[in-house]
Amino acid sequence: MMQILHFDEPGFAAAFQRIEERGETPPAGVEATVAAIIADVRQRGDAALFDYTARFDRFALNAANIEISQDELSAALASITPASRQALELAAERITRFHAKQKQETWLSTDEADVLLGQMVRPLDRVGIYVPGGKASYPSSVLMNALPAKVAGVSEIIMVVPTPGGEINPHVLAAAKLAGVDRVFRVGGAQAVAALAYGTVSIPRVDKITGPGNIYVATAKKQVFGRVDIDMIAGPSEILIINDGSGNPAHLAADLLSQAEHDELASSVLVTTDAAMAAAVQAQVEAQLRQLSREAIARSAIEAYGAIIVARDLDEVIAFSNRLAPEHLELAVNDPFAILPQIRHAGAIFMGHHTPEAAGDYLAGPNHTLPTGGTARFFSPLSVDDYVKKSSIVAFSAAGLKRLGSDIVRIAELEGLEAHARSVSIRLQD
Repeated sequence: MMQILHFDEPGFAAAFQRIEERGETPPAGVEATVAAIIADVRQRGDAALFDYTARFDRFALNAANIEISQDELSAALASITPASRQALELAAERITRFHAKQKQETWLSTDEADVLLGQMVRPLDRVGIYVPGGKASYPSSVLMNALPAKVAGVSEIIMVVPTPGGEINPHVLAAAKLAGVDRVFRVGGAQAVAALAYGTVSIPRVDKITGPGNIYVATAKKQVFGRVDIDMIAGPSEILIINDGSGNPAHLAADLLSQAEHDELASSVLVTTDAAMAAAVQAQVEAQLRQLSREAIARSAIEAYGAIIVARDLDEVIAFSNRLAPEHLELAVNDPFAILPQIRHAGAIFMGHHTPEAAGDYLAGPNHTLPTGGTARFFSPLSVDDYVKKSSIVAFSAAGLKRLGSDIVRIAELEGLEAHARSVSIRLQD
């Protein structure tokens, strides 16, 4: 069953450290395997993609079938049920509307009469989005990665998605059509990341790669960073629920399991001030586990990396949450807005008993691509900002350079950079 812990019990730190550090170190050989794949794709291009797809996805990829056409995307959209299409369209509309509020414009400052300063905001030319396949299909990942890029004004969105056995979920293709993805390729794994970073005959090189994937995908993104930009190094999914003893234990258990079913490394943690609630949630988790189609995955995650922690008061709970900096944080308390100002670090915060984390996964509006593994201390959710870059604008008039030039020269001389100083002083002499 799901373990119940107490902050003040001996061995708590060691027990929880195992949860915190899960997934931090890749299994032996992953780094070297990924490096070899990237080098091979750089050297052999499409031929390497074809070979790896045959080996890992059991599909005979070739130049004729590597790209999924817009007609195929349209056919997939037409094939899904009206209810499914309506749900995806609603999600797309809400995600677009939320991200539109994040958009920044170019600005110029006229605070000084003789110096003009500003910032130019421009979208990236081409981005690549990775959409996972394998254990589950994620049309929501398509929407969450492509729509902010569209809002930002990115010229071309390239999507890669693995198709084990040649099959792909039609809802993933339908989401790509709704989101306005320009080109879709049936390639996955580290080889897809390498193709996006360096380009092949079939797949164009991009400026940035976003989207989640398995350990090989995450490692590949890490290794190509610098050649291209990436969103973040995503680790296993996690949820932390803060509870004051209020609410329905069945609801809390369901929310814990909503993360546990992702994969065996997912972490689901409830911290409550009520011992009776802890016991009730523990019983509910066990009962609900038996009803899940993905019981084996969820049970493995719950037993290895799940915990219910009993705390003395909410101050202790909040301090723990801020140290953990969780990806998903649910404030399952009677008055979530009362404690919100005390929350310092979290990827996304879900307020109150009627806001399950799954609402944010699909159509609330904010992005579900979130920092994991404590990186919410310094990373933010995926946003429009991830799909633009900014250039500083500097324009001195002759009077402005005369007014500020001597100080520029002085600082350059402090650093021993004579040519820097001369590039200003020679103008002052004019």
